[in-house]
Amino acid sequence: MYPHGIFRITAAAPRLAVANPIANAAASIETIRRAQESDLIVLPELGLTGYTCGDLFATSALLDRAIEALGRLVEQSREHAAIVVAGLPLVVADSLMNVAAVIADGRVIGVVPKTYLPTYREFYEGRHFRGSGSGDPANVTVVGQTVPFGSDLLFRRGQAVIAVELCEDFWTPLPPSSLAAVAGANVLLNLSGSNETIGKADWRRDLIRSQSGRCIAAYAYASAGPGESTSDFVFGGQCMIAENGQILAESRRIGDGREPTMVWETSVTQDIDLQRLAHDRRVIGSFDDLRDRHHLAFREVAVDPEPESGVLRKIKTKSRSVKTTLCRSIDGQPFVPRESSERQARCAEILAFQTAGLAKRLTRIPESVPLSIGVSGGLDSTLALLVAVRACDAMNIPRDRIHGITMPGFGTTQQTRRNAEKLLAAMRITPECIDIRDLCLDTFRAIGHRPLGISIDESTDVQSLQRKLVATPDDASDLVFENVQARLRTLLLMSRGFVIGTGDMSEQALGWSTYNADHMSMYNVNTSIPKTLVRFLVRFAADHHFDDAERELLHRIADTPISPELLPPAKDGSIRQDTEAAVGAYELHDFFLYHFIRHGCSREKILYLAGHASFSENHSAEVIEKTLDVFLQRFFANQFKRNCVPDGPKVGSVSLSPRADWRMPSDADPDAFQG
Repeated sequence: MYPHGIFRITAAAPRLAVANPIANAAASIETIRRAQESDLIVLPELGLTGYTCGDLFATSALLDRAIEALGRLVEQSREHAAIVVAGLPLVVADSLMNVAAVIADGRVIGVVPKTYLPTYREFYEGRHFRGSGSGDPANVTVVGQTVPFGSDLLFRRGQAVIAVELCEDFWTPLPPSSLAAVAGANVLLNLSGSNETIGKADWRRDLIRSQSGRCIAAYAYASAGPGESTSDFVFGGQCMIAENGQILAESRRIGDGREPTMVWETSVTQDIDLQRLAHDRRVIGSFDDLRDRHHLAFREVAVDPEPESGVLRKIKTKSRSVKTTLCRSIDGQPFVPRESSERQARCAEILAFQTAGLAKRLTRIPESVPLSIGVSGGLDSTLALLVAVRACDAMNIPRDRIHGITMPGFGTTQQTRRNAEKLLAAMRITPECIDIRDLCLDTFRAIGHRPLGISIDESTDVQSLQRKLVATPDDASDLVFENVQARLRTLLLMSRGFVIGTGDMSEQALGWSTYNADHMSMYNVNTSIPKTLVRFLVRFAADHHFDDAERELLHRIADTPISPELLPPAKDGSIRQDTEAAVGAYELHDFFLYHFIRHGCSREKILYLAGHASFSENHSAEVIEKTLDVFLQRFFANQFKRNCVPDGPKVGSVSLSPRADWRMPSDADPDAFQG
């Protein structure tokens, strides 16, 4: 019913006239009409009468008009496919109750009463209403229909399982929505009549965010608006939609600090990802534990049953609008916060994690052992070096204990070599330089290898070989040639002391490393840092921890193209081996990595999300699909490398450590995951 689990919710506070249900029904119907593409529309508590009617709730005229208004909403629901949840007062077994009526396809399909009535400070609901209890009837008759009644109702449409609570229910130590979530609800609704006081909006927002996260659910909140009586207080019309700990959308409200234009109605619409919620619940087993411990008796109501057979009907095509756009922001760089202040806070936190992880490990290393790190002048090794310097400073370890080793090879350019040398000097560590080309040449002779097809003999020297290599075609490739250089560098590092690794998580995902070479170290501070974040971390460190000269150097390094520099430079001396030209843009690979690992998305779902994502540059649908195929092929082919990666700190919600987060057989068949 919902492609890729996308379920659209509108939370709205229509324009209100206190104690005028017919006018309020008309305003609600107009709100519903404007939300034709939504699957679910939730309206405020007692929204058909107004929350502030006081003793008018005891009058037959108001109660009769409320039922008439409800009937108008029921009739309107025949014209669209959305579920509508509206609040009204309802007489139940001679008691007046504050209820939410759930409406769909020309019927009231259930009524949920409020459980907890506030009777403190400005609230006095106990004067007018009775809360739900064990003696409530299982069914009530409303607008000529006998329908399920109770706080134990769940409403299912397709993948969506909906639970309803009203205002104060949510503010209690054990909200009904928590029990409903354990019973299977993944969409939680709150019809509210919460007034505004100083600081209350922030508290309300925090509660909604945390409840959605605690329940691994969507939480939609619709609160009474400024049309309510202002005899004693003001209502702001705050509407919010959250998903698993994140506020996805929030409406205007009175007191939000914007221009003082009067806003009489508010609303917010957002697409919820039900597949994402289902994945997270499967991964987090505490939901199953809670079901075993608490035998919760909830009744489930099918939203679209045939009256006679009880089977789901197909929604008429004319009644469901086609969603042409995704009403949800899909970040093209999910590992990198968009907003500058949040991004800076994230970078500061991650650097602190990396530093603390390495500092702890250094407490177990004898003081006589030097810290060895290969510095190429590229992004990853620069970040690892900055972390090492910060860890030594934090531990009062002299920086010269760090041995920054540059190991120029056949692919090293003058630009990166100069950057590396200047970096070592700026960091005031012990520099070493070992040209690996002679060792590589000896190795080629020993194994009988012709690098890039070039014949070598005892008379071949490094300079002549270098000239011949530079003259080879730009598309020339030789994996043995590259691997020999990478493994010799690791041999030299391992022979020097405690090796600090530099490879990042994106390279692990793609297997973009040489097994038992740059793949290996004693401790890898970058192990769970995605490539798209590395550049921001280097720039952040430059701007906040170093002086002007060092800052300029670090920014220059941050702008260097990503390359392992294992193939010879181009004839003009520039970097020939561009990683992203070979495997695709890292922002695409990190996008795929995030949604595949964090949310368990299928190939089709990833392509759908990528088609709506805001990437830093334009990627055609063809490029996105081709790059995704590369990602999946390489991800499955290189698990054997990830199964034996060094220790390193997890910093975010995605990690590929075989010990902590991602356990996968090296010989898994990828067919079910590829197109």
